Amino acid sequence: MFDTRQLAIQLLILVTPSFNLAATTAFIDPFRAANYLEGLTRFRWVLASAPGGPCVASNGLVVETQKLGDIQNDPFDLVVMSASWTPETGRTPQLLASLRKWARAGSIIGALDTGAFLLADAGLLSGRRATVHYEHIDAFKELHGDIDVAEDIFVRDEKRFTCCGGVASVDMALHIIRESSGDALANAAARYIFHPSLRPAGTSQNPASREPLGSHVPDAIRQAIVAMEQHLENALSIPEICTKVRISHRQLDRLFLRYVGKSPAIYYRDIRLDRARGFVTQTDMLMSEIAIASGFASQVHFSRAYRERFGLSPRTDRVEGRIPFEFRAWPMHRKSSGAE
Repeated sequence: MFDTRQLAIQLLILVTPSFNLAATTAFIDPFRAANYLEGLTRFRWVLASAPGGPCVASNGLVVETQKLGDIQNDPFDLVVMSASWTPETGRTPQLLASLRKWARAGSIIGALDTGAFLLADAGLLSGRRATVHYEHIDAFKELHGDIDVAEDIFVRDEKRFTCCGGVASVDMALHIIRESSGDALANAAARYIFHPSLRPAGTSQNPASREPLGSHVPDAIRQAIVAMEQHLENALSIPEICTKVRISHRQLDRLFLRYVGKSPAIYYRDIRLDRARGFVTQTDMLMSEIAIASGFASQVHFSRAYRERFGLSPRTDRVEGRIPFEFRAWPMHRKSSGAE
């Protein structure tokens, strides 16, 4: 995929307003470490945005970027689109045309986090496999039915790659170093930045077998949650879930209250509302369609439950929910502090 005869591989990192700074620097840092460890410049990178100048990340920090117009005719071996909140704000004709031009020239085109939305808008993922952060997967599927969407930490499809972001950006970068420069340098770079293992393609974003702080949840709860997540649109009744899990309703209630902090019915409702919130804030679907897609029998019931969970109506959230600020993104499938 790379010409190993050239001295330095040229990388372009394109960012949009409210991009994820941690995911972006996590992608860049293995290349920095590789250069340092080799004592020569194997990788060069440019950080750019459509307008150029200061670009504010989702955490409020500001980075300086080059103007896209100043480098859009330069050759790059690898072009990476990095976005997070409101990727549509960075969708300009100039950006989409530039991405297509680099793709035609043979560049490897990649994306971090919601950067995949912009590659899809440019037509560069049609008929291919791709991924985004799990919070945006449902919206991505809804908007781009021609893409085979996987819930993996990264997906590679010929000269395209997509990555869910976060620390998975390190894995993606290390795979690129391994392919372009060999195992020894990739291993050395991983050790230098204290990345203990290189996760392979096909690794799930949310492995069911473990939690980051250790797993102490009974199998019955895990099986019940899997059943719920597999039936978000055509919601099951709690007795039907109990039958699947082979446990009594009373016992399932007891386990959920102990380990999850809420009843199975409330938990099920909440994850359906979390899915609905993705559709509300990330797509232009009608509210009636979102209600059905999230397993609610009526739009009135859906709106009432939505307001109860998030503190504002779906229609208001469609506008205000696109505004990135510190507490706008509720964790998916997690109980918010102090709330039932």
